[in-house]
Amino acid sequence: MADIDAYLDEKRRALAARDARIRRGEVSPVPLTARATVEGGSGVRRIGIRRHAIVSDSAPDFAGFDLGPGSPELQLGVLGSCLAHTILIQAALQAIPITALEVAVTGTFDPRAGSDGFEDIPVHPQDLAYTVQIDSPADPAVIAALQVRVEKACPILNLLRQPQIVGGCFVQGRTSQESAA
Repeated sequence: MADIDAYLDEKRRALAARDARIRRGEVSPVPLTARATVEGGSGVRRIGIRRHAIVSDSAPDFAGFDLGPGSPELQLGVLGSCLAHTILIQAALQAIPITALEVAVTGTFDPRAGSDGFEDIPVHPQDLAYTVQIDSPADPAVIAALQVRVEKACPILNLLRQPQIVGGCFVQGRTSQESAA
């Protein structure tokens, strides 16, 4: 398999072209949409994003069939993917050579949260941490500066670190999936 360094050349060209489109005023905010539907009988959640599908499920102790990762696990995967992509972007912009890259994200989820006697345990994953294993001939000071740039630029890392306002509503009635049937 080719090393990541060859891909960084392509990434650098794509970023330069995108930057030129931004300077010309050809780029604007992009609306993001994801839809999760639940399958009867199994409770499996199918997540649709653009033309892509992801299956999310629970472990058997939560009435699932373990057909896919649960939502807290997906969140850790999303963080790892975003960190890896941001590293590639910043490495391409700074011409930092990378031979191999791996991001591991860990956290803790306590299924007892909210149960009698465990009301004080948060329902969300906690103790999130990441470790980047990067193979690069670059000077350690360059890699340290890369980490600073990545932590400033990574959208999902900053989404998780910064307080967010999330609006929502419940609409009672047929789902779009039922209406299409």
